[in-house]
Amino acid sequence: MNPTEGALLGFALLLILLAASMPVGFVMAVVGIIGFAFMRSPEAAFSMATFDLYDTFSSYSLTTIPLFVLMGQVCFHTGISRGLFHAAYHWIGRLPGGLAMSTVGACTAFGAICGSGPATSATIASVALPEMRRYRYDMELATGCVAAGGGLGMLIPPSIVFIVYAILCELSIGKLFVAGIVPGLFIALLFCIIIGVLCRRKPHLGPPGPPFTLREKIASLRGVWETILLFLAVMGGMFAGLYTATEAAAMGAASAILIGWAKRALTWARLVQCLFETLRTSCMVMTIVAGAIIFGKFLAVTQVPANLAAWLSALPLPPWGVIGLILLFYLLGGCFLDALALDILTIPIFYPVIQALGYDLIWFGVMIVVVTQMGVITPPVGVNVYVVSGMARDVPLERVFRGSLPFLWALVVAAILFTVFPQMILWLPSLVP
Repeated sequence: MNPTEGALLGFALLLILLAASMPVGFVMAVVGIIGFAFMRSPEAAFSMATFDLYDTFSSYSLTTIPLFVLMGQVCFHTGISRGLFHAAYHWIGRLPGGLAMSTVGACTAFGAICGSGPATSATIASVALPEMRRYRYDMELATGCVAAGGGLGMLIPPSIVFIVYAILCELSIGKLFVAGIVPGLFIALLFCIIIGVLCRRKPHLGPPGPPFTLREKIASLRGVWETILLFLAVMGGMFAGLYTATEAAAMGAASAILIGWAKRALTWARLVQCLFETLRTSCMVMTIVAGAIIFGKFLAVTQVPANLAAWLSALPLPPWGVIGLILLFYLLGGCFLDALALDILTIPIFYPVIQALGYDLIWFGVMIVVVTQMGVITPPVGVNVYVVSGMARDVPLERVFRGSLPFLWALVVAAILFTVFPQMILWLPSLVP
């Protein structure tokens, strides 16, 4: 069996096991060990797996994951999301579709302290959907904007996908975080424009809310000070070069706990629940990372990534054409696989291609998150859609998918603009020391 045939068989086994609903991390590890054993020897395979598992779970860089997850869990269980939605509604709820715009704004703000798309969707859905139902919003638009807005949690720092991508590509986590700010805010603005256009054309989709006085608007800002404080504690320190991403994660988690205690919203029982959820989520993510590294070692011995890089580089296409094909692959792949799993699985393959083409790896990291954002609201997987559908059980799944469709076009426009004008992504990281 030649190396290419071995790689193809490995991919076939991977797809079969994934179709059987086995956990992604275990599937990649098992296939990687079996494939490495065939390509080299069983002894070499088990030695490689042992080293990689130990190296992954003892990695100092990966401590950012449980710390940021803990920060998000504490913020969720102490009710910070309600204050975000309340403030956004007071400021822009008067506009046509203002409640939906407020939902996007709350998703953007909560993404800055969460780092997970599905978690952002679930949290904001629990607050926003009852309010939009009360104001007689069309539930197709309501559920669609929550599902799409939740995807901003993958892009607005701190992002778990960015952390893993930076570790796999040996990049600065801090610069990747900063690179996600402008694209995240720009996409949130596009979402709000789409909501405004839809609701002006069809006012019944999102009737405007009641007007608020300036005093009431200013008073509503009391609910966002926690988020601002946390964002400054994490991103402000990194932007100023005061501490690393790992230290910023520790600062964020500690600050979230102190804020929760200061508000008297974080009881010992809730703290234990936060720690349990953090442990469960972090173990899942780190298992996926370890499995992907093992699978990547198997691909490396087959030489498939290097051969693919050489083949793509030799195509009679300009570099942007090759990048377009890669991004199209991520778009299609995001429809079937979780964004984190897809990125971890494919980065070892496309990393040499991007290097060979001379593209900036930070720009590419942001781009694949933008493109896989489309996957979380498109069938058949559409994880954010399933999360929102579970929160609004009276809304059929197909209606949630239809409600997400206009926001998909916003992501397509954003991806095109970021490709044509890469400085929209790279300008802010260039200011970081």
